[in-house]
Amino acid sequence: MEIIQIVGLGIIATVIAVILRQQKPEIALQISIVTGLIIFLFVVSKLKYVIGVMSNLANRLDIEFMYLSTILKVIGIAYIAEFGAQVSRDAGEEAIASKIELAGKVLIIVLSVPILMALLELILKILP
Repeated sequence: MEIIQIVGLGIIATVIAVILRQQKPEIALQISIVTGLIIFLFVVSKLKYVIGVMSNLANRLDIEFMYLSTILKVIGIAYIAEFGAQVSRDAGEEAIASKIELAGKVLIIVLSVPILMALLELILKILP
């Protein structure tokens, strides 16, 4: 079970970081970042299956690939922004973390504009 490995890695890294934070806070931060990256990369590799299933479903339902790719980009931006914000918070930089979150939200809105425009065009076609 992969979750046991992930949680085990997280707990071990947390204990090491807490112990080192008192004497070497910069090393504790590095351990936190590296552990987060390892967990992130492990989980991202599992997403290939989900993307494949969603692509197959989109092809079978004859959904434009633009919509699927936009949804996947939005999800990716959300996860990456959250990860970056948490790393900044771990380093004690709340202001930077909130700016990362703001940037993620703005990028999500920008990516969503084509879908919103297509939805509005569809609504206008339906209305008399």
